[in-house]
Amino acid sequence: MSNSHEIMTTKEVADYLHVHPLTVHRYARAGKIPAFKIGTDWRFHRKYLENWIKQKVSLGSK
Repeated sequence: MSNSHEIMTTKEVADYLHVHPLTVHRYARAGKIPAFKIGTDWRFHRKYLENWIKQKVSLGSK
């Protein structure tokens, strides 16, 4: 059962989080957001991103 939107691009994540794509890219490079690279492009798994958000909300972190 594969969902075509499980893997997200930097732009999709930026739209989802309401931030600039460069912010997402910077967080990915710094290891602040769960991400992986395919070639030179960053990709994000929706499930891990949602878990990351839940963790940040529960900790009250930025």
